[in-house]
Amino acid sequence: MINFTKMHGLGNDFMVIDNTGGDISLSAEQIIGLADRHFGVGFDQLLLVEKSQKVDFAYRIFNADGAEVEQCGNGARCFALFVRERGLSENNPIKIETKSGVISLLINSDNTVTADMGAANFEPEAIGLLLPKSASYQIDGVEFGAVSMGNPHLVTVVEDLQIDIAPAATILQHSEKLKNSANIGFMQILSRTEINLRVYERGVGETLACGSGAAAAVAYGVSAGLLESKVLVHLSGGDAQIESANGSILLSAAAQFVFEGMIEI
Repeated sequence: MINFTKMHGLGNDFMVIDNTGGDISLSAEQIIGLADRHFGVGFDQLLLVEKSQKVDFAYRIFNADGAEVEQCGNGARCFALFVRERGLSENNPIKIETKSGVISLLINSDNTVTADMGAANFEPEAIGLLLPKSASYQIDGVEFGAVSMGNPHLVTVVEDLQIDIAPAATILQHSEKLKNSANIGFMQILSRTEINLRVYERGVGETLACGSGAAAAVAYGVSAGLLESKVLVHLSGGDAQIESANGSILLSAAAQFVFEGMIEI
């Protein structure tokens, strides 16, 4: 039996496990079973809180398909509230080690969390994109920008988000031009300081929110001259504030506890 906490960040939901003892090891098959919304706990991502030799904690993220990934901004905010509420750390900000580097999490006075996601990276190698570097790209007729926020994102600008995004997202995710697939963001620009965004994530499908996707969309919009440095992002599950400041992308939004449980694996 393992103890877990169910949390969500703007509807992007997580199973969070304290593995600071280092005694929990889950196979891809077990994670897939736990992610099942009928026979398991149900989640978009599984988050493991582990010890780090460098900073406060190590942060491991697994998609619903069992694959470990590099980054998750909504999960990071949940991570910060989890370690504080469980008495694992009184530090604020909290520094956590991910597969793609160290990020800093600040719990604000209103219980929202600001995640310093680091610098956006537009190099094709960082994204796993097998195309020469360009301001924009095209695959099978879909035009997009590409950016890494520690994990790979493709961002396409659309006039209307009342569309079925799955076909275009699937084409891009399965393209031979991508080494390890990518998260696909569909951005509708309302003004230079406000956008609507839907994200089709690797190994999950469309989620109600994607924090790193929001950061990537704004980073691309700023680089393309379409957006200002501070942008309100409307996601299906709620709003996030993204700010490009001092070479970093800052993501601020709420995170929520849902319930506690135990499950046999």
